[in-house]
Amino acid sequence: MTAYWISTYQEITDEAKVKAYSKIARPALLAAGGTFVAAAEPAQVYEAGEQTRVVLIQFDSVEAAVAAHDSDGYQEALAALDGGAVRDMRVVPGL
Repeated sequence: MTAYWISTYQEITDEAKVKAYSKIARPALLAAGGTFVAAAEPAQVYEAGEQTRVVLIQFDSVEAAVAAHDSDGYQEALAALDGGAVRDMRVVPGL
């Protein structure tokens, strides 16, 4: 079953660290089988929505998304992020 990795940036505290993270994270997640569906600030928000960056990545399964997160390449990206952002990150199974 398809799964979606959803990251919402609640606060960016160091833009340089976020850029360094992104340069490492994107290739690591692509190599792990992820397909980037969206990565931007919302065009429109409703209800309790916040105007913060959202990243949506599709994987073949929850297990694939978790393995991508736990991979050495992505862990290197997290080390580069080093507190540069406060994020809400989830893996959600598709329908």
